[in-house]
Amino acid sequence: MDIHAIIQEMGLRARDAAQQLARLPARRKNAILMAMADEIEQSAAAIKAANAVDVENGRQAGLSDAMLDRLVLTDERISSMARGLRSVAALKDPVGTRISRWIRPNGLEIVKQRVPIGVIGIVYESRPNVTADTSALCLKTANAVILRGGKEALASNLAIAAALKAGGMRKGMPEFAIQMIDFTEREAVRELVQMEGKVDLIIPRGGEALIRAVTEQARVPVIKHYKGVCHVYVDESADLEMALSVTENAKCQRPGVCNAIEALLVHEAVAPVFLPELAQKLEQRGVKIKGCANTLKILPKIEAATEADWPNEWLDLVLSIKTVASVEEAVDHINTYGSHHSDAIIAENEQAQKRFVQDVDSSTVYINASTRFTDGGEFGMGAEIGISTDKLHARGPMGLEELTTYKYIVAGKGQIRE
Repeated sequence: MDIHAIIQEMGLRARDAAQQLARLPARRKNAILMAMADEIEQSAAAIKAANAVDVENGRQAGLSDAMLDRLVLTDERISSMARGLRSVAALKDPVGTRISRWIRPNGLEIVKQRVPIGVIGIVYESRPNVTADTSALCLKTANAVILRGGKEALASNLAIAAALKAGGMRKGMPEFAIQMIDFTEREAVRELVQMEGKVDLIIPRGGEALIRAVTEQARVPVIKHYKGVCHVYVDESADLEMALSVTENAKCQRPGVCNAIEALLVHEAVAPVFLPELAQKLEQRGVKIKGCANTLKILPKIEAATEADWPNEWLDLVLSIKTVASVEEAVDHINTYGSHHSDAIIAENEQAQKRFVQDVDSSTVYINASTRFTDGGEFGMGAEIGISTDKLHARGPMGLEELTTYKYIVAGKGQIRE
């Protein structure tokens, strides 16, 4: 198999498809998305059968329960994919919208207008719903997409991609607007991320090892969906019942996803009361707790946390806990060990809230709410193509606008520069 030739051909086809997509009106793109949603529902049995193969292979390979949870496709999750496609269809199309307009003293009219990025490569792991979400967002913004999922979800991804293409092409989608790399050799990733001139942007979604591998090899721009070392900080002014509820939700609802918390910071003034109650709740949910020296004094049965634990993304029912003396210490810990993803403060004191929001250097900062809301769907974007922990050109959940760039259109009446 000549992997270089295969990926290069995919790039050429994607470039041609992107040009065709850019000429489609919004109503046609919406019709394509609706047909995709219908086909996902009609193909549910085939998708579930393919997913069952992946799940069984994952069990045999020793995937953790949390990772298997990311992989499995239930009837509800398949229905959710279809709803996501329809939600994206209902959103306003950003392509062609005017960002700003002004007229120069010489009479030149300058318009700054949103346009597609072009060809986007997505490299991702585990969650097969990413195949539908990213395809929907790219189609709506007239970007061709080349998908490279993880080997653990290969059968599921191929079944989903086949349904998307079948539905979309019935309504006029260019044949190669959505392409899935259907083999698992790692060389395919290297070829994809080095296709200068054919691929305009790479978005990796997955663990730290994947992100580093992509960024080290890439020759085209990369927006990193980096690991989610998220925190909740419980201030001395916190409503402790709220803090219990938010912490349990942020850790336990789906521990294998990037917006679940991996560490908890608790003000030392409330720790003696709060931590025993929390530990009881977390024990019932099967959470393993690792704590700093002061936390061990309050919860002597837990395991001692090490320096290596603070920046670790567990993606499992494990939580690191540290007591702190102030909001400033909490902020310093988050900025030192966090991944700039999502962090929350539980506090009634407005000064503590303000200090936390101002000083925590993360893409999404919460006041009295769970970090689990960092999600394109929850933000009203219909779906997301990733959660950027970079600062350029997008940050946080990436929806439709983040999948566009812009051009300047300058109109004159024969002006020349003196």
